[in-house]
Amino acid sequence: MYAFQYERPSSLADAAKALAAGGQALAGGQTLIAALKQRLQQPETLVDLGQIGELAGICMEGQNVVIGAMTRHQDVANNADVQKHIPALAALAGGIGDRQVRAMGTMGGSVANNDPAACYPSAVLALGATIQTNQRKIAADDFFQGLYTTALEPGEIIQSIAFPIPKRAAYAKFKQAASRFALVGVFVAETSQGVRVAVTGAGNGVFRHAGMEAALSKDFSAKAVEGVAVDDADLNSDIHASAAYRAHLIKVQTQRAVEQAR
Repeated sequence: MYAFQYERPSSLADAAKALAAGGQALAGGQTLIAALKQRLQQPETLVDLGQIGELAGICMEGQNVVIGAMTRHQDVANNADVQKHIPALAALAGGIGDRQVRAMGTMGGSVANNDPAACYPSAVLALGATIQTNQRKIAADDFFQGLYTTALEPGEIIQSIAFPIPKRAAYAKFKQAASRFALVGVFVAETSQGVRVAVTGAGNGVFRHAGMEAALSKDFSAKAVEGVAVDDADLNSDIHASAAYRAHLIKVQTQRAVEQAR
């Protein structure tokens, strides 16, 4: 580690000012602290969002489950409204990392970081959620832009994420054994706008699979997925799995998610 200034504002306005002055936001710290230790990031000022009460909590707004950005994974997993209306999201949160990660990590931090193997981005994208920041609302389809890249502008803070309640949904993850990140994870949701399928862990960022969506829109069954081609040209290939194997896992995990949803 190295010397830096630490600020812990109690209001969103004060946090925005600190970030506008060049500070680095700190949410749950599950990624950032490790990056600081390895000196992959060296901000002069850390702005801890943990004391801003308005950024945490879960509530219902019409047909949406709204989750504050600083809500911990374990609280998403254990919340009665999430379990009732979007059980797939509760299950996803309960399967992130280990107990320490779930006790400290936050939904907003994960979504803003946009790790290519993180679980939450697949739920946000598949459910067609809306990201509310301190400046605007951003649709999920416009938010994720690639490897660790989002539509957030410098100094922009995620306040909450609104998840429309789906007709049915499920998440199936093939874990990387050591990290428990998704080697491949697939979130399938049948929404009022149709079937949406979001894949994480397979490429440089979360993405929707048009072929799976088209097949499941006609027949929401695991069998309907069998004939869908999965191109591995743009998928990751590393020591954990080849691109071809990840392509295979996309189909398998989609089928498992569909069976869970049914």
